[in-house]
Amino acid sequence: MSLSPQLDLSAARLSVVLNAASGRKDALAKERMIRERLEPAVQSFTVHAARKGSAILGAAREALGDGADIVVALGGDGTQSAVAGVLAGSGKVMAVLPGGTFNYFARGLGVGETLEAALDTILSGQVATIDLGEVNGRLFLNNASFGIYPEILERREAVYKRWGRSRIAAYWSVLLALRDLRDPMHLALTVGDETRHIHTPLAFAARSPYQLEALGLDGAEAVRAGHFALFLVKGQRPVELMLAAIRLAFGTISRGQDFELVIADDLIIDTRHPTRLVAFDGEKARLTGPFHLQMHRDALSVIVPATKTT
Repeated sequence: MSLSPQLDLSAARLSVVLNAASGRKDALAKERMIRERLEPAVQSFTVHAARKGSAILGAAREALGDGADIVVALGGDGTQSAVAGVLAGSGKVMAVLPGGTFNYFARGLGVGETLEAALDTILSGQVATIDLGEVNGRLFLNNASFGIYPEILERREAVYKRWGRSRIAAYWSVLLALRDLRDPMHLALTVGDETRHIHTPLAFAARSPYQLEALGLDGAEAVRAGHFALFLVKGQRPVELMLAAIRLAFGTISRGQDFELVIADDLIIDTRHPTRLVAFDGEKARLTGPFHLQMHRDALSVIVPATKTT
């Protein structure tokens, strides 16, 4: 991460991409707060509201097409990832307002865990450039995974619809997916000139040091240095993965016993299926393999606290 001097908002054209799917009253209240805090500080202020989560990409493209210098994204990691994918390489600046369940990206940047704190960061912060990961043209912020995790997301959506969004519901969806696990993946992993054949239920490529530390996993320093931390889970049966999940919850998961860790900047995963469901930052997409993971250095400009250090 590299830092620039404090941002001059007074000459900036600012647009807010607002995920309004969570409820009209809640969205209006957040929009009002954002407008009251930011509009007086910038040259121009606009809002692009997405009525469905799938419309976030379109809203971000509209903001960019309208000439925004700064695009503010309000939402969870999926929303942040969608907006970042549009802004990457554009030279425009992204600002982050947390509005999801885990908010790993916002927390990793240190912008604040509340809307009020994150607005303070925009008003007093500076611009940093950060690296992004990519799989077959799809950019991501925190992680990309193959295997059981996309199945967990399917279960999570069903649990959320029935019980509402919460961390407890998210963890419960993990246990439901593990219970119904069938056969692990057979994948070919290529790093440099070496190819290995592996059986695993989950390959998890991490790009968020904050997420790794929150989960009690190794690899955070390697990620900070600009690498992928690829976790290959060793458990083959549901009961083994259940035990590993419990160890993860209590912070006792360990390399060697539960997973193998591979550090790389560029790697290829071939699961021998024409297409596969892949999870990116809490969202899902069906992609055609083989899957090429690579780094994009300094791909995104984002506002961070002025006291943020490298």
